[in-house]
Amino acid sequence: MTVIAIVPARGGSVGLPGKNLIPFHGTPLVAMTVLAAKASKRIDRVFVSSDSHEILGAAQQAGAEPILRPEEISGSLASSESALIHALHHIGAKVEDIVVFLQCTSPFTTPHEIDSVVAALDDEKVASAFSAVEDHCFIWKSSETGLAEGITHDHTMPRQRRQDMEPRYRENGAIYAAKVGPFLEFENRFCGDTVVVPVHSPSIEIDSADDWLIAEAVFGARSQLRRSKLTDTSGIKAIITDFDGVHTDDCVYVSQDGTETVKCSRSDGFGLEILRKQGLRLLILSKETNPVVEARAAKLQMEILQDIGDKVATLEIWLKKNGLKWDEVAYVGNDLNDLGCMQKAGVSLAPSSSIKTILSIADIKLTKSGGDGAIREAAEIIMENRN
Repeated sequence: MTVIAIVPARGGSVGLPGKNLIPFHGTPLVAMTVLAAKASKRIDRVFVSSDSHEILGAAQQAGAEPILRPEEISGSLASSESALIHALHHIGAKVEDIVVFLQCTSPFTTPHEIDSVVAALDDEKVASAFSAVEDHCFIWKSSETGLAEGITHDHTMPRQRRQDMEPRYRENGAIYAAKVGPFLEFENRFCGDTVVVPVHSPSIEIDSADDWLIAEAVFGARSQLRRSKLTDTSGIKAIITDFDGVHTDDCVYVSQDGTETVKCSRSDGFGLEILRKQGLRLLILSKETNPVVEARAAKLQMEILQDIGDKVATLEIWLKKNGLKWDEVAYVGNDLNDLGCMQKAGVSLAPSSSIKTILSIADIKLTKSGGDGAIREAAEIIMENRN
């Protein structure tokens, strides 16, 4: 069984033209959903279906596999189900697989929520599941006589208190999951016995310019609140860092004979020495393979893993091998390929020179930039808050 995530993302948008490519706190909207899916523990493959080469390019940069959608199912009247069915046939999905339909209009979707919806299908009697938020609204309609009539309540009875109401749930439009066999049979996201999975992220779907402004404001406020909380680092047992942009200023200096050099901070080495003497594990996790990285790691007496495409999957293996858990990790990153690890780590830190998306989700925004003492500052914060 393979768990397949599919993100339909048309190039055309009536309410907010080009929304799927607009940067949301520094990251294209479509990439926000792709990154959440990539960080999920349950999803094996992530696809984006689109008629736009630009959207597919942004999706690939975030780690998704592209599917070019035919013109006949790319218009504003085409259903999401048609895109899912085309994608499943295109990739040769099996009836025993699971399809996870994710909407990139919901930028607050988390890997944990995706995993929760998929987990509902572990019950062999359940064919589909979806994410929803608890809703206590009083919904009305106009009756045939033109008078108001309660739908979710009996308006002729005394007004119910919220705490006395039976729980009701409203789709938040973010996550749907189904077993491929029943889905292809019914061609409907709700196929067979369906389970509602309550989630708690803000229920904001971006369909208009006003929706965008609200979502960006809420995202920024939540990130600021998270950073402002005092972070207890007493349970941290490992410090894991990216290299370029964290140990360095993200630049490379090339001499006339082709020799590459980078700028690092001597103070970073002293900070790491303090952490090492306290018994913390030290690891550099780098996307690139470069002798400069190896030389610096040897100087700092840090373990190193290079040429890493999927950092989350690699760290899952490393943590298991070393008997560690994600909440025992402090991760220092600066770019999109660090996002999944930072979301999972017990504490995440970002140099001031990091991209906007990373700064917005980091638990601690450092005042120092990469290559200019950011790691020394991170080490001091970790040591100060260990009690």
